[in-house]
Amino acid sequence: MDRRVLAVIENGYRGALEKQFFDELYLATELHRQLGGLDILLRGSAVSYALDAGPVPALRIGTWTVDTLTDPRKGLRTLLGVGVRVLVEEPDIAALHSPHPLVEGVALVRAGETAERWSDYRMVFFL
Repeated sequence: MDRRVLAVIENGYRGALEKQFFDELYLATELHRQLGGLDILLRGSAVSYALDAGPVPALRIGTWTVDTLTDPRKGLRTLLGVGVRVLVEEPDIAALHSPHPLVEGVALVRAGETAERWSDYRMVFFL
């Protein structure tokens, strides 16, 4: 059986309008299917994706309201639902001091724990 691959996501917010139709979590769903199994490690500002917070608010630009923005939490739940393992580095999530819990199914790992296991993966890449 082929080993899973690991995708590391470090940058949480990449721009609302530029990525509203296709983001890294949408891509991850297809990579999971095509590569035969995917784990995702959230680090840096991307750990905010794992917080079980409210919906993404609409963006107002002058008289325009953009309410079609991607919701990383929804994308994360979709990934968990198709069997993607989602890991979050503890120091980065702790640095947020957020009162929100993690999305159900997300695993907390210590700093460097996943890097110690990189050789267990068939491939490691950054999204």
